[in-house]
Amino acid sequence: MLPLFYNQRMIKGLTVVKPVGSAAAWERLGTLFSELGFEPGKGWDDGTGRGVSFLAPLGNAEFVTGRLPAVPELLIECTQLDIVHGIVKRWLSAELRTEDIGGRLSGVAETHWKSRLFTVDLGDGLVFGFWEREDVLAGRPIAIEGDLSAAGMKFGIVVARWNAVITDRLLQGSLDAIVRSGGRLDDVQIVRAPGAWEIPAAARMLADLRDDNGKRKFDAIITLGCLLRGETAHYEAIYNEAARGIGQSQQDTGVPHAFGVLTCETLEQALNRAGIKAGNKGFEAAVAAIEMVSIARKIGHAAAGKHEGSGVAAGKLAQVDVDRASEGFQK
Repeated sequence: MLPLFYNQRMIKGLTVVKPVGSAAAWERLGTLFSELGFEPGKGWDDGTGRGVSFLAPLGNAEFVTGRLPAVPELLIECTQLDIVHGIVKRWLSAELRTEDIGGRLSGVAETHWKSRLFTVDLGDGLVFGFWEREDVLAGRPIAIEGDLSAAGMKFGIVVARWNAVITDRLLQGSLDAIVRSGGRLDDVQIVRAPGAWEIPAAARMLADLRDDNGKRKFDAIITLGCLLRGETAHYEAIYNEAARGIGQSQQDTGVPHAFGVLTCETLEQALNRAGIKAGNKGFEAAVAAIEMVSIARKIGHAAAGKHEGSGVAAGKLAQVDVDRASEGFQK
């Protein structure tokens, strides 16, 4: 059984699959959603049908018992609803005669559920609702978060040989997390360092490795070790330098380093944290590494203007000048 914190992050999103009446309607729908700022997903064509997904940062399913509310089956939450309404109106103006638009596009109206809504009928049974909360910040994604999919990621794992009865369990936990998250053992390089003191140096060596194209070979480094308190100050000296060195390697290289070095008072405490009672800290370190790689990629995409996590009409809507847009909508 997976740890509870891991299960809570396994559900990533929801896909609504809806048939379209004709190929022409399918093409028109694609142009509208692209203009609204949805990012096209990977399409498919099996000879008997074809489809394409449009990606939004958040989604949910709502189930109703009794009378259904008078809203379309598919509701799209957005920000800057008036601008979205204008974009849809402009798109309809290019597709329909002006006198036909009124029967297809409603005005923006208040709802009883603290929001504003408009609907658009594209024909062929395709009716959509676009809505905006009264409190525009409620439910709005304001943070980039990582996903727990290790597919395509490469990891370097540095594991201390000292206290191997513990560190071997931590290593198995890390490998388990990577495989369960879609990663491949072929994409993992394991380095066994003599002890915790040597972990930072080995981690830095892995973080600095590059492939033939000059790209860093590993997306993240996972550090695993175990220190047990003794009768002298040796424990504190080793722990402090190991933690400092791992952090320094991460800061200097920009490669995420997950910290899975246990610092325990007794062997029993260490065993409990290596999969006996208190979870497996090696598993947790690998999960943190996976999430940090995902975050790094999303931040990189956001910097390149490709991140979709800032609202349905991200990018395009933010750049629309309201006055200029209004002129275009009055065509």
